[in-house]
Amino acid sequence: MSNPNTQLKTIVDFCRRKGFVYQGSEIYGGLANTWDYGPIGVLFKNNIKNIWRSHFITEQTNMVEIDAGILMNQKVWEASGHVGGFSDCLVDCKSCKSRFRADHLVEEACDIDVEGWTPEQITNTIIEKKISCPKCKATNFTEARYMNLMFETNRDKIGNDSLQKIYLRPETAQGIFVNFKNVVQSERIKIPFGIGQIGKAFRNEITPGNFNFRIVEFEQMEIEYFIAVPKDTEGWNEPFEVLLNSQKEFLTSKLGFNPNNIKLKEHNPDKLSHYSKRTVDIEYNYPFGFSELTGLAYRTDFDLSQHSKDFGTYNQSNINLEYLDPITNEKFIPHCIEPTVGVDRLILAALCEFYTEETLDNGEIRIVLKFPAKLAPYKIAVLPLMKKDGLSEKATEIFANLRKQGISCDYDEAGSIGKRYRRQDENGTPWCMCVDYQTMEDETVTLRNRDTMEQVRIGLGEVSGYLL
Repeated sequence: MSNPNTQLKTIVDFCRRKGFVYQGSEIYGGLANTWDYGPIGVLFKNNIKNIWRSHFITEQTNMVEIDAGILMNQKVWEASGHVGGFSDCLVDCKSCKSRFRADHLVEEACDIDVEGWTPEQITNTIIEKKISCPKCKATNFTEARYMNLMFETNRDKIGNDSLQKIYLRPETAQGIFVNFKNVVQSERIKIPFGIGQIGKAFRNEITPGNFNFRIVEFEQMEIEYFIAVPKDTEGWNEPFEVLLNSQKEFLTSKLGFNPNNIKLKEHNPDKLSHYSKRTVDIEYNYPFGFSELTGLAYRTDFDLSQHSKDFGTYNQSNINLEYLDPITNEKFIPHCIEPTVGVDRLILAALCEFYTEETLDNGEIRIVLKFPAKLAPYKIAVLPLMKKDGLSEKATEIFANLRKQGISCDYDEAGSIGKRYRRQDENGTPWCMCVDYQTMEDETVTLRNRDTMEQVRIGLGEVSGYLL
């Protein structure tokens, strides 16, 4: 983080004031842990997604992208294990009615890792350790119990199947797995290859919080990278390390994060998800401490086997998802490695990383988002020195021409030129263009650099090339 003392509330208030992120349904009192992206937030979010897409998909020779639907057949979630086993253990405080994840409650109060414990074990520990409610300090909890994290819709049925339940997908991965055969056939793509996707997912989190770090509706960017792993070999190790290095490169080289603000967390082999043989998270140093930003999991052949005829526990699809090697004519179920990152968490991390407060010589505090240019919502702002004498009209003409060239730019003529510079510093805009009286004479403008505040005089015809 540029300023390690920056508090989360500072970021939240800043985002609302600048139009990055608003509270969801705010005029009706809001809806807990839902957030809307404002105009500048949408630009920023799209830049992050485009950089991810470029790094992981378009710059590679063996990656493709799909966009699967949010609603899927109930059998998908039965085969994946979500219907029967996608839940967290919760408790309620009987005094103040607050709800908590039971494992987090015990771990934070007693520094005990309770992963894998039964609800009965957790309940007994809460009683024995006399754990109190973090909000009201009472020691009066309900018994621990499981809650399914999937949102079930109220739709009675889709089509003619009156017994089918419809869920909002809790992850985007299954849309890739059920389309595996379609992609292989339509793209004639050969293993190893990856299928990427950017899309919404929904989880009925027990204790969401920390701004947009843990929310009920979120967006994922992930890849399922399919490989051939001969039996009794560790053939997945090399591509796993390649993808892990690619994730680090994405954060540091492509987004410009300080390497000191990220660290690796290897998951304990005894506590991996049922589908994983190895999982490594990259954690970021948020204002509330190091927490997960990206994940990388070796999912073996679990998913395709579960969805494949004669292989999975459910045998639901009646479709053989084996891959036919065009060279050896061997058939096998591919294994996959999954790099994933949440868009919302990445936005929060980037805001924390580049939010900067500088004290100027005159004692003024200058707030600057020191985004790399490719991350910046606006690449340039057009500012007429004055509203009169045709300067506004000339500046508006320049602004319109830049927009027609596909350059993301802003226009501002309200207030003094100094105040407008400060507003654009807060937006993270790398360059400000001042249109003044000399512009009317010789078609030159002043460009002001966000980080150095230095100015240079150039011709209008040079602006596009200068930005590039």
